[in-house]
Amino acid sequence: MGVSAAVADPITMDDFVDADPAQARIGQLLFYDKILSGNRNISCGTCHHHDLAGGDGLSLGIGEGGRGVGPERIAVDIRKRIPRNAPSLWNIGHNSVDVLFHDGRLEVSDQFGNGFDSPAEEWLPSGLDNIVAAQALFPLTAQFEMAGNPGENDIAGATHDRIDAAWPIVSARVRAIPDYANLFIQAFDTVDEPLDITIVEIGNALGAFINSEWRSFDSPYDAWLIGTPLPAAAERGRALFFGEARCASCHSGPLFTDQGFHAIGLPGFGPGRTRTFDKLPRDVGRMGETDLLSDAYRFRTPSLRNVALTAPYGHNGAYPTLGAIIAHHSDPAAARAGWIPDMAQLPEVPWLASVDFAIRQDSREMARQDAALDINPVALSVSEISDITAFLHALTGQTADVRPLGRPTTVPSGLPVD
Repeated sequence: MGVSAAVADPITMDDFVDADPAQARIGQLLFYDKILSGNRNISCGTCHHHDLAGGDGLSLGIGEGGRGVGPERIAVDIRKRIPRNAPSLWNIGHNSVDVLFHDGRLEVSDQFGNGFDSPAEEWLPSGLDNIVAAQALFPLTAQFEMAGNPGENDIAGATHDRIDAAWPIVSARVRAIPDYANLFIQAFDTVDEPLDITIVEIGNALGAFINSEWRSFDSPYDAWLIGTPLPAAAERGRALFFGEARCASCHSGPLFTDQGFHAIGLPGFGPGRTRTFDKLPRDVGRMGETDLLSDAYRFRTPSLRNVALTAPYGHNGAYPTLGAIIAHHSDPAAARAGWIPDMAQLPEVPWLASVDFAIRQDSREMARQDAALDINPVALSVSEISDITAFLHALTGQTADVRPLGRPTTVPSGLPVD
């Protein structure tokens, strides 16, 4: 593919799903309101914070049971780290996005009659506006993210009965707060009284906020698309990216992702995304969703929009810098061999230390991960890696740090805002 053929058309506002401003305002409050969590101690914004470009700056997050934000977050009482890096929210409201999560466990689909193939299967309610609205509901049911542990609260208990059993409890919490009830009545045609507020309206409000809040397409690269030259290093990096380095074979299209799944051989560590019948602290990626051996260790291609703002990198945050993750793509075997645990941004949790890197002692598992590689490495010099890094910085929006609504200082529940 030639360089010109790989270049996407400029992004415009018409390329995004609609987001009602009144609903987005409710979503902004809910996004930072800990009322949605089982123990009322964590919000969506804790791990997707405005001060951290919609992320948390950690390789593997500290969810329910932690205190603080980002690299300063501490574990107070947690049983497990969140097994994957907090995914970026930038531009996920783009019309091209039809699959989300690192393993793609949420997809636009008619399979269950509600618009999506999701972990909730036929129990996901109908009426969710788009995939982002659907996605927003699943952290609420995740034990180590927002739900909490069985026996601690009614949401955690209900979730362990069936995934959809917790959502009516969440809805009841929200509609019991008069300020939320009034806002929903004003913003939603489906809500005439507080009892009409369901998890569908909550998901749609969160979706409206995320879809409108994290749009970004005013980078130097976007200016280049309409005729403004890039700085010399970024231009050399652009030529490599779309040319000899073959980065665009996966990072293609307006969002720099093919939305596909690829094994790139990242170093394994962390608690893993364990399955009921597979307790090894490993993450088999897409295979965990499809049960196909051919999908083992494959993960969704991330968008590279604003990627310079969202370190660390990889589905488990294995690499702290853009240069390091590019070098890994250039020579995965050497990068894996040279990777050391200090490269992972993991707040100290002494009672989990024995688990953090345990999988690396399993020689057979390491061999399986070594063998799973979809990319065809292209040797890059130090200067070429530097140029590609410069190009990736040119994908940072000029106004990325100026969001339409931002972080609220207070929320209707009265709970503290991270």
